[in-house]
Amino acid sequence: MEPANHTAVSEFLLLGLTEDPALQPLIFNLFLSMYLVTILGNLLIILAVSSDSHLHTPMYFFLSALSFNDICLSSSTIPKMLVNIQRQDQTITYTGCLAQACSVILFVVLENFLLAMMAYDRYVAICYPLRYTAIMNPRLCILMVLLSAFISTMDSLFHTLMVLRLSFCSDIEIPQFFCELAQVLKLSCTQTLIDNILIYVASFLFLGVPLFGIIFSYVHIVSSVLRMPSSGGKQKAFSTCGSHLCVVSLFYGTGLGVYISSSVTDSPRKIAVASVMYSVVPQMMNPFIYSLRNKDVKEALRKLMGRMASFL
Repeated sequence: MEPANHTAVSEFLLLGLTEDPALQPLIFNLFLSMYLVTILGNLLIILAVSSDSHLHTPMYFFLSALSFNDICLSSSTIPKMLVNIQRQDQTITYTGCLAQACSVILFVVLENFLLAMMAYDRYVAICYPLRYTAIMNPRLCILMVLLSAFISTMDSLFHTLMVLRLSFCSDIEIPQFFCELAQVLKLSCTQTLIDNILIYVASFLFLGVPLFGIIFSYVHIVSSVLRMPSSGGKQKAFSTCGSHLCVVSLFYGTGLGVYISSSVTDSPRKIAVASVMYSVVPQMMNPFIYSLRNKDVKEALRKLMGRMASFL
């Protein structure tokens, strides 16, 4: 690129999911509904766990952290999209775009760590039940979450700071409904080879390693369960892992779907629609998965609803 084609970018354009004005009200109502369901569902999970002493265990502590993270991840992308549709304005400031990209990376990476921690919790509970209380003590659980949050924050800040050294061309259109780091890099006139290499390395470390930990945990869980002599014990063990397995399958399955769709199609709009599946849908579905498949959570929610009704 010639230097004349470089520009001091002050804002980007988020093209969203469609350019058809007739579909904008439908998209607005749909995403507003999904956002409200996500916030309400995850907030109810947090309130139910905090209000019921029977749920003050490591598994539900991690579940509360996951619900809070899901609220933050959804709040990083959807509100700006709704504001843009309402104002009929596709712009986002340069600073706002970097902040959004940083937030999305932070909460996606943290989601991976939290799912890995929940898998490890089930691994200890099933494979080492007599030592479970000693191993999964409150201090360790809090330390694991804080360390994961710190690593996620450092990773997101590192990638964001790398973007600051880039210059951008006159094309400032992002074919997404939020500022995705990969899409921002494509707009740069500067060589981004180092950035892309760092993204792959970070993905292996902070996405691949937690996934390997989840697989490792469940390989040992299945092995231990199959050695149980009682069929009732096997059923109980698998039931405690059912909700988590559904959440893991949904999160990684949708993420894999986005990766595959971006590989087989050149349509930015189709990729944008596919990205909804990992950035919006899992965060909305997680509360339903845990509340419908977990009798302890259902009972805590029933008690919470009863107390809330008594105050009205």
